[in-house]
Amino acid sequence: MKINRYQISLFTIGFIGYIVLSGFQKETVYMKENHLIVNDSNYFETRGLNYFVFSNIYDATFDDSKISAVEIIHHGIRTATNGDVRLNPTPGQWDKLPRFIDRKVDQKNKRIEVSLSYLEYAFDYTLVAEAKDGGLYLSVYTEKALPDKLCGIAGLNLEFVPPVFWGHSYILDDIHGLFPTSPADFMTTIQGIVEPEPIATGRKIEIAPDDPEKHVSIRTTDGNTLMLFDGRNKQQNGNFVVRTLLPGKKTGKIAEWFIQAETDTQWIRKPLVAYSQVGYHPAQKKMAVIELDKNDEVLHEVTLLKVGSDGRLTKVLSAMPADWGIYTRYKYKQFDFTAINEPGIYVLEYDKQRTAPFPIGKNVFQKAWFPTLDVFFPVQMDHMCVREAYRIWHGAPHLDDALQAPLNRNHWDGWHQGPTTDNKYKPLEHIEGLNVGGWFDAGDFDIQTPSQQSVVQTFADLWSDFRVSRDQTSINQQTRYTEIHVPDGKPDLLQQLEHGVLQLIGQVNAVGYAIPGITESHLYQYRHLGDAVNKTDNKVYNANLDSLQTDGPTSGTFDDRWAFTNRNPYLNYGTAISLAAAARCLKEYNPQLSMEASRVAQFIWKDEHSRPTPEKIEFGGRSFNSADFMNSVECRAAFELWRTVGDTVYKNRMQKLFPVLLTQFDRNVSVIARILPFMDNQIKKQVEPMVQAYVKQVTEQNKENPFGVEISRFSWAGNHGIVQEAINAYQLHLLYPDIVKPDLIYRSLDYLFGCHPFHNLSFVSGVGAQPKKVAYGNNRADYSFIPGGVVPGIRIVKPDFPENRDDYPFLWSENEYVIDLAASYIYLVNAADHLLNNSGK
Repeated sequence: MKINRYQISLFTIGFIGYIVLSGFQKETVYMKENHLIVNDSNYFETRGLNYFVFSNIYDATFDDSKISAVEIIHHGIRTATNGDVRLNPTPGQWDKLPRFIDRKVDQKNKRIEVSLSYLEYAFDYTLVAEAKDGGLYLSVYTEKALPDKLCGIAGLNLEFVPPVFWGHSYILDDIHGLFPTSPADFMTTIQGIVEPEPIATGRKIEIAPDDPEKHVSIRTTDGNTLMLFDGRNKQQNGNFVVRTLLPGKKTGKIAEWFIQAETDTQWIRKPLVAYSQVGYHPAQKKMAVIELDKNDEVLHEVTLLKVGSDGRLTKVLSAMPADWGIYTRYKYKQFDFTAINEPGIYVLEYDKQRTAPFPIGKNVFQKAWFPTLDVFFPVQMDHMCVREAYRIWHGAPHLDDALQAPLNRNHWDGWHQGPTTDNKYKPLEHIEGLNVGGWFDAGDFDIQTPSQQSVVQTFADLWSDFRVSRDQTSINQQTRYTEIHVPDGKPDLLQQLEHGVLQLIGQVNAVGYAIPGITESHLYQYRHLGDAVNKTDNKVYNANLDSLQTDGPTSGTFDDRWAFTNRNPYLNYGTAISLAAAARCLKEYNPQLSMEASRVAQFIWKDEHSRPTPEKIEFGGRSFNSADFMNSVECRAAFELWRTVGDTVYKNRMQKLFPVLLTQFDRNVSVIARILPFMDNQIKKQVEPMVQAYVKQVTEQNKENPFGVEISRFSWAGNHGIVQEAINAYQLHLLYPDIVKPDLIYRSLDYLFGCHPFHNLSFVSGVGAQPKKVAYGNNRADYSFIPGGVVPGIRIVKPDFPENRDDYPFLWSENEYVIDLAASYIYLVNAADHLLNNSGK
C-alpha cells in the first residue's frame, strides 16, 4: 500500500495529538472504597466526600432546620442530612427531636461519638461514626433497652435531598425503582398518626447507582431491615429517608449501618466565577472573585469580553487573577477590572467557563429595586386581595383577626404569651380592629410587629431621603384590593406605608400599646401553603355556635389567628418611632391618617413615661437587660417625635440620651447616623474619632473573606446584616465623606447580586441575568419564587461549608424572604444610585 506525504502528515498529527491529549487529560477513577480521615476541622474527609457528624446541632428556636446530625457532602453538594435516631419515618419541622448532650472526637482512631437523649422517654443513646474497612460505620449504642413506648417508633434515619436524586435510580435488595419527582405512595396510621409506608425494604440499598458522583450505598451489618420512604407524602419539605427501626429488649450496639459513597479519586470542584449579575456602574470598583477547590493547582487567565451588536465577542482585558488566600474550604483569586468603564454588555471567562452577560452602565441600579416594590410587597400584603393580570396571588385573608392568645402559652417559632394578657381582653376573646394592614412577615403568614415597624421606618426614610414616587400598583384599602402593574396615580411607596401604619395604629387603638404580633393558632395553619385566604373562614369565632354553624359574621369554627399581647416598652417605642416618621410622609397624601399616626405616637410616649422602666424586657419567652436597649429606642422615638411635632420636650430628651448612645457606638450606629445631621458641628466633631474607629473595625472584619463584607456564621444567613452595614456606611459617608468611603455600599450590592461563595446567582429574585428562582416564599411548594424577594443568602454549614441551595427551597435559613430585608434592600439600591448618579461621587 502506497502512503503519500499528506497521509503521513495527517497520521503523524493525529497520533501526536492523541499522545498530548492523553498525557494531559485527567483520568476519572471512581472508587467505592473511601479512605477517610478525621481532619483538623473534626469531620470525616476524603477526596470528593465529607461526613459531618453533629458539626451542626438542632436549632433551639426553629427546631429541625434540615442542617444537623449526620450529613454527607458529596462532590461539593450536601446530599444528605439529619442522620440520627428519630421517632417518625419522615420527620417534619415540629416533630420530636433528641437533646444533644456532648460530642467526642477521636482523630487518631477516626471515630466520633455523640451522646443524645429523648428526655421525656428516659431514652439515652450514643451515636457512633467510625471510619474503617473503606467506609463509615454508623452505630447506635444504649445502656438501657429501648422503652416500650418507642418500640416500633424509634429508628435510625438518614435523609436525602430530593432534587439531587430526581431522574436517578435506587436498588434495595432485588427491588429496582426510580426516585419520583412527586410522591405517590401508600399511607398508613401509626399510633393515630398518618405516616407513609415504605417504598421498599431490604438489607442493602444503592442510591443513584447510575451516577457515580451521587452513588451512596448503605447496608445493615446486624440483620436489621432498611426501609426507604418518601417524606413528601407527609410534608412538602420532606426528604427521601433511609430508616432502620431500633429493636426492643436489647442493649449495647442495637443498630449499625455501613455506608460507602462512590468518589472520583481525582475530583476537583469546578471553578466559580463570582460577579454581579446586575452589572456595574462605570465609576464603581469592579472585582470578580474566582472560587477554587483546594486541590486545584492549575491557574488560568480571567478574560473580560465585550459583546458586540453583531454577537461577536471582543477581548477587552485578560490577566492572571491575584491570589487572595483561603476562606472556609476554598481558595480564592480576584480579578480587578475597575479600569473598564465603557458602557456595554460583557461576559467573563475562566477555564472554559463563561458567565452570563452583564452590563456596565450608569443605569444598572435604577431598575434593580422595581420588582421588590412592584410585586414582592403587594404579594406580602395581609388583609388584601392581590391580583397580577391573570393571576390571583391570594384573596383577602384573616378578616376574622384576632383572638387574644391563651395564657402561659409557649407557642412555636418563638411566640410566647405570659401569665397575663396585659390588657382588658380575656383569653380567646376577639380583639376588634386588628384585621387591617400589615404584611406577611416572611414565607409564612404571620404579622410580627418588629418587622412591621422596621418596614414602616425604612419606607419613611425612603420617602424622606429619595422621594421615591414610582406608581405601578393600584391599592384600595376600602375594597381591600390590590392590583399589580396597574398605576392608580398615587405613589406606591406611600400606599405601602399607609398599609403598615394601619396595622400599627390598629394594635394600639385595640389594646392600648404595641403587641408582639399575630400568628396562627394551629400548627396545620402555620404550615399552610397556597392561598392565605383559605387558612380561616374569615368569620369571627363564636364559642356559642357549633363548629360548622354560622350566623353570618361569626362562626363556631375555631380557626382564628391569635394575638400575642404581652406589653413590652421597647416594642411600644418602636411603634412610636415608626408612626412619628410615617406621619410626616403621609401629611399630604392622607392627612387624616397622618394626624392619627402622630396622635398615637404621642400617646405611646406619654403612656411609657407614666410607667416605671422594667429592669428586664421579655422577647419570645426570653429575658433581656432593658438598659441595653431602652436608651437607643427612646432616643430615636424622641428624635422622630421632635421632627414631626416640633415640641422641645422631645428635643431635650433626645439631646440628653444621645451622649449615652455614644458610649456604645457600634450597637447604636444606625440610630446615631440618623440623628447626627440634626446635631451641631461641635457634636459632629466629637463623634468623628468614633466614626474613624468604627470604620477601622468594619474594614478589618471585612478582610476575613475575599468579598469584603461580613458573612454571618449564625443559624440565619447574613444578608440583612450586610445590607444594614452598607446603609450605615451610606449615612455616615454623607456626614464624613473623607472617612467613610462608599466602596462598602457597592461591594454589598455586588455580593447580593452574585459576587459571593457557592454560586453566582443574584439573591434577589427577578433581578439579574441569573437570579434566585427557587426560594422560601409562601409559594415554595411549587419550587418557585416571588419577584423582588430577597433571600438571607449564604449560610456557613459548620464548620466550613458555604451553602445557598438553588435547587431546594425549603431551607428557611438560606432561602426565606423577609419583609424588613426587602425594604432595606430598596433603600440601599436607591442610596447607591443616588451616590453614583446624583452626587457626583
